[in-house]
Amino acid sequence: MNLPAAAAAPRAAIEGHFSVLAPNVYFDNHFDLEAAKILPGEYYVTQHDMVLVTVLGSCVTACIRDRLSGIGGMNHFMLPDARPDSDNPVSLSARYGAFAMEVLINSLICLGARRTLLEAKVFGGGNVLPGMTTMNIGQRNADFALGFLSTEKIRVVARDLIDVYPRKVYYFPKSGKVLVKKLRKVHNDTIYRREIEYGARLVKEEVAGDVELFG
Repeated sequence: MNLPAAAAAPRAAIEGHFSVLAPNVYFDNHFDLEAAKILPGEYYVTQHDMVLVTVLGSCVTACIRDRLSGIGGMNHFMLPDARPDSDNPVSLSARYGAFAMEVLINSLICLGARRTLLEAKVFGGGNVLPGMTTMNIGQRNADFALGFLSTEKIRVVARDLIDVYPRKVYYFPKSGKVLVKKLRKVHNDTIYRREIEYGARLVKEEVAGDVELFG
């Protein structure tokens, strides 16, 4: 595990319920690399040659790296279920989305990434949780991530969003390479159950703290 990343990450990110440094680090024999598995509400940053892995339903992941140093990371989040004021930039929904993105970016900068060299790849937002909300939550998640990155002037160099299938994403920050597999046949309900449980936590809990971008 990259202890410098954990030490540098904002305290609210580590102690709060919304964005947690991913604890599941293992060796991937297929890629012959150390790997980190990112679950809903988690993120990971690294300066080493690793593969970051996540499985997405309606959630989105932002894969962000310094294109010269290869310092990069991944998050995995969704917006809380829609509220009447969900389009308000100070609403709980928008505040949580911004928190999830800012924690990742600030952690990258703490590791030495340069903000002016950041580039992003965005995935997920599938319409895989019918009935969860009156709006398409996958579309809302995708729109938020793209809008946030546009506002922060972080260039999006690749995306694979929406559709009706879950996705498995492998991200290699050192090179910027991404492998995406659409899971057209899912043999159990693990993906859906994780996202439903995660969505329920977001409704019950408050944002752990505000994070300001720096660098």
